Amino acid sequence: MAQTKPAPQGKKLLEQYRDAIHLKHYSRRTEETYVSWVREYILFHNKRHPKEMAATEINQFLVHLASDKKVSASTQNQALSAILFLYRHVLHLELDESILAEFRPQRAKTVPTVLSREEARLVISKMTGTYKLMTQIMYGSGLRLMECLRLRVKDIDFGNHQIIVRDGKGEDDRMTMFPDTLLEPLRLHIQQVRALHQRDLADGFGTVYLPYALERKYPNANREFAWQYVFPASDLSIDPVSGIKQRHHVNESSLQKAVKQAARLAKIDKPVSPHTFRHSFGRSFGRLVNASRDAIC
Repeated sequence: MAQTKPAPQGKKLLEQYRDAIHLKHYSRRTEETYVSWVREYILFHNKRHPKEMAATEINQFLVHLASDKKVSASTQNQALSAILFLYRHVLHLELDESILAEFRPQRAKTVPTVLSREEARLVISKMTGTYKLMTQIMYGSGLRLMECLRLRVKDIDFGNHQIIVRDGKGEDDRMTMFPDTLLEPLRLHIQQVRALHQRDLADGFGTVYLPYALERKYPNANREFAWQYVFPASDLSIDPVSGIKQRHHVNESSLQKAVKQAARLAKIDKPVSPHTFRHSFGRSFGRLVNASRDAIC
């Protein structure tokens, strides 16, 4: 009697979860963070399947995070978002939102650190090279840290003195200005990036990560200079998904360390980070608009 082959097993829960995240075009960083929270949620409940649990078990997990692990309200909300994504988009189960609302952590309102124009200039004066240019762009254009790091050459519009921010917060695109004073430094930097890319191509490399499966749609685009990062890493690295050796963008921790070091040298007694320059841009831009309005009036 011929033996029948066992039916192929479906994907495991976390694999299905990753697939759902890919469909929503979430970033790789968000994917890893969400997966880790779902894994921790399941382990906390002794590996029970999430189908067997609901709002009560989710609340127990949130209480554990707050009471035992002492995490912040924003971290609790991040964990809750990851778990709700599981129930809504993978398990397709409705939860009692009224119960969850009672335990939803309320994030405390905080006042962001803002630098005066003199303080910002002083910090930037203590920086050199690429990190200085990146900080100037964040301050002069209001870019977030990862928005700056993920800039591609094609996103710089020299003719109109504009930067196109792709997939910003909320996956929206937007346009922002960059100061005239950065025009020539940025042009020179792009020339250096082009020379680096040409060396990579000559060495048999030169590809770059493309989002949303664009590599399949445009097979040669990952070698084109327009798609290269404006701020490439100093070394080639292995892409964890494709396994291809290529040049990624600068690591965010490197810029964070450079900004903090510059703030110490400038003797600024405030908690300064790259994001501080975005907040400072908003304050400076607001003053500029008010001054223009007053002049018109």
